[in-house]
Amino acid sequence: MKITGNELIALGYAPKKWFAEALEYINENDLSQEEMENYLEQYRSPDPIPLHENPIDFVVNLRAEHEAEIDNVDKVLKTMKKLMKTPTLVSGAVMPDACPTGPEGHIPVGGLVVAKNAIHPGFHSADICCSVMLTDFGKVDPKDVLDAAHSITHFGYGGRERGEQIPMSQELMDAFRENFFLNDERLISIARSHMGTQGDGNHFLFVGISKNTGNTMMVTHHGSRAPGAALYDKGMKVANRFRQELSPDTLKENAWIPFETEEGQQYWEALQLIRAWTKENHEAIHNATLEKMNVEKLDRYWNEHNFVFRDGDLFYHAKGATPLDDKFLPDITGPRLIPLNMAEPVLIVSGATNERNLGFAPHGAGRNFSRSQHKRSLAHKTTEEVFAEETAGLDIRFYSNEIDISELPTAYKNAKNVRAQIEEFGLCEVIDEVLPHGCIMAGDVQKNAPWKKKKKFRK
Repeated sequence: MKITGNELIALGYAPKKWFAEALEYINENDLSQEEMENYLEQYRSPDPIPLHENPIDFVVNLRAEHEAEIDNVDKVLKTMKKLMKTPTLVSGAVMPDACPTGPEGHIPVGGLVVAKNAIHPGFHSADICCSVMLTDFGKVDPKDVLDAAHSITHFGYGGRERGEQIPMSQELMDAFRENFFLNDERLISIARSHMGTQGDGNHFLFVGISKNTGNTMMVTHHGSRAPGAALYDKGMKVANRFRQELSPDTLKENAWIPFETEEGQQYWEALQLIRAWTKENHEAIHNATLEKMNVEKLDRYWNEHNFVFRDGDLFYHAKGATPLDDKFLPDITGPRLIPLNMAEPVLIVSGATNERNLGFAPHGAGRNFSRSQHKRSLAHKTTEEVFAEETAGLDIRFYSNEIDISELPTAYKNAKNVRAQIEEFGLCEVIDEVLPHGCIMAGDVQKNAPWKKKKKFRK
């Protein structure tokens, strides 16, 4: 008698791609009932992996400095406690810049979690490898650097127009084509057009003066742009396929790809290639600015603060945490960078792993309120009044020519308090500061977005 899929379903197997192959084998070899059941055991799904009954312990390097921060801290701790029930997690920490993002149970900004043999795409989110790079320009006028950089960089939606694109290295394009997740000509085309772009939101180009040397330094902050977002989308789909089979009780956003699988190996490799693309993207802007000014760099270093770092079978997922331990960075060239806000110094720090920091430091100042809440709190003032008060003495520019008050200094946690908690919890040591001269950000890209202009024109 010919065996069909109905017999497999009756044995408790859900229809899968392997049905066709299994049925062909069973029928070609005329397996008996016992032989068939023994053969099918290889396809039997394991028992679902349950959530941890109690949250795994995590280190809290955060406390409320005033009443306005109490709600923020409470939400961070609640979301971490739910998150730390995820089956793969073995430890974690929250930094002084922590703030919640998304529903309860999602990793907060300023959160760090350690998973065993698992990569969680939702823990690095779409802005893979959000990072900062510093170049030392020496004794040059900071305004000249800001002007040159302004003429070169690109903020806002999309990539550069044809004829204005900065070439992506052939070596990197070839590597993309050899990876399961990145071998996508549309993705590669986007990667090419987005080279030399910085996006929007809290990404910036900052120019200031070293407190120690008096040299002018440029710092850029951005991630992997659309190529990274595309990888994230693909990674989440694969992770959720595993989640449905391995641990359906795990939150969808906390799904993971087992590292020992082929998909896990390929995703890890894809992350490293997106990391290389992001570093090349920073370098493109820095090198073009140096070339325009006819200046040689004196020093350069960079670090990501939104990424996955590996130590043996442990995967450290930093959703806004700066790696201190050299083992996390394969191309370490100097100290680490912690930006605070446009009116405060960028901190240059160093440090070592200890029981509180797990090898990481904060990545910035964080927020106590959402962008919309912050805007509502300033509704009694004009945008121009807020801008004048908060940026006095600084050269602050918005690429879109539209002020974004949700990126002005008061939108962030008090920088002095964050620094005090860095010292209080022994997270890292500040070894220099880049004192602010000015910066460029995207600005309010929603106000005159291209699609809004088209809609207005049609009317």
